[in-house]
Amino acid sequence: MRINAFSDVCLRVVMLLCAAPESMTFTSRVVAAEVGTPYNHVSKALLRLRQLGLVEAIRGRSGGVRISALGREATVGALLRQLDTRTDLAACDTLSGPCPLLSGCGLRGALRRARESFYRELDDLVISTLPHGKPDGPVLAPLGLVR
Repeated sequence: MRINAFSDVCLRVVMLLCAAPESMTFTSRVVAAEVGTPYNHVSKALLRLRQLGLVEAIRGRSGGVRISALGREATVGALLRQLDTRTDLAACDTLSGPCPLLSGCGLRGALRRARESFYRELDDLVISTLPHGKPDGPVLAPLGLVR
């Protein structure tokens, strides 16, 4: 199984925000630079993560985004399920219409079960446990939190 690019960006953003001290906020431009992703992609990811309640936005001069309490408890499996918008993993259409094998095909159901098994395997993995170290640790230095 593969996750899509948008899900990858969302996971990176949540991991970055989880690695930071609770009171620390980031501008979306800083988040984009820290996760090595274009600003417009990060902006869309932050919007979706806010909609899901995983990230909170703080307005004002010292504002920015930070992880929410819900975001600190989120699991990889739960987040990926919410971000996955594909109804089917197999493209069951041809240039001339629906696949002629569609009515007797067991592939779609098997792929759906495999995807759910993939997510279920990730349900116990809390995102906030993925970044290791303290704010002065070696993992946060590559994230730019240590200067």
